[in-house]
Amino acid sequence: MKIHEYQAKEIFRKYGIPVPQGKVALDPKGARRIAEEIGGPVAVKAQVLVGGRGKAGGVKLATTPEEAEEHATEILGMEIKGEVVNKVLVTQAVDIKSEAYMGIVVDRSSKRPVVMVSPAGGVDIEEVARETPEKIHKFAVDPLTGLLPHQARGMCFKLYEEYQPVREASSVLTRLYQAFMESDASLAEINPLVVTPNGEVWAIDAKINIDDNGLYRQREIEAMREVTPEEEQEIEAKAKGLSYIKLQGNIGCVVNGAGLAMATMDLIKRYGGEPANFLDIGGSSSPEKVTNAMEILLRDKNVRAVFFNIFGGITRCDDVANGIVEAMEKFPLNIPIVVRLTGTNEERARDILKSTPLIPVSSMAEGARKAIELARGRQNSISE
Repeated sequence: MKIHEYQAKEIFRKYGIPVPQGKVALDPKGARRIAEEIGGPVAVKAQVLVGGRGKAGGVKLATTPEEAEEHATEILGMEIKGEVVNKVLVTQAVDIKSEAYMGIVVDRSSKRPVVMVSPAGGVDIEEVARETPEKIHKFAVDPLTGLLPHQARGMCFKLYEEYQPVREASSVLTRLYQAFMESDASLAEINPLVVTPNGEVWAIDAKINIDDNGLYRQREIEAMREVTPEEEQEIEAKAKGLSYIKLQGNIGCVVNGAGLAMATMDLIKRYGGEPANFLDIGGSSSPEKVTNAMEILLRDKNVRAVFFNIFGGITRCDDVANGIVEAMEKFPLNIPIVVRLTGTNEERARDILKSTPLIPVSSMAEGARKAIELARGRQNSISE
């Protein structure tokens, strides 16, 4: 679960992390009123659940309330990576002497929280990792002992040479770790953490992602949730007995079982394709379930081909075949569909699909290659 910057800052305040004062505005007049309350320079920041706000023009400095209103007029309604801005955070601007990055993530390989710091703050940490990886310092925390004071200071000495900012930043890092753990977060970061000319340390940006599996313990945080269009589809799919996650590729995948789903996506990647989704219809599927799966999958306009990969055990292949036929009758399918049905009632399923334009295959590898070939052909025809 993702939350907005202003919501993350509310959590930071709860744990004593220093953040500049600020409020959310839904219209330009509101931005002006907040700027008047704060006094002095302010930053007007788009509140969206995607990155890249600064590069898109979604973060602007204003020296007067009138300028804050002008910037809010420009930012509200703009689109950043497909998300429309409908609110802005108007926050106190601070003088900056230096910028650093501070973050905590869950590392699956070590099965521990990992603290990351970098003196290269204010830019995407992915860009730093790609171009200057030596500037990122990591430390895996033992969850039994937590982040100890001397460990926090040791990390912050990698950011600053002087003791005063090290002391202030290590306090922030300790509090950030506490917020991370107690919020069931999968990521918490400050980018940038700034030091002002008079030595004050401020978290002028905030980001927290919450592990969905821990939300039952985080009712207050769960109430902050704003469901994105992608999440709406995932919630709808779950209500219909499906597991669906949208990805960035162009080959739609419909399978039964999470293991088979992962294997199918891996195979598509191995042969040079890109899966468009994870879509598991589960066991004991009915034709209606398959129809619902197709309806959700085809809302993704990037999908150029579909690969049905079904291994029938509890799931009956003829049920899946009937579901595909019903889907074709319910709404026009103008993209190629590759079908591999093996297992329970597979012969009956093949008979059902004989008179359809679907493309049968006998193996996973054949199906993956064929779907990639068809997706590329359709992509080329569209671009031409």
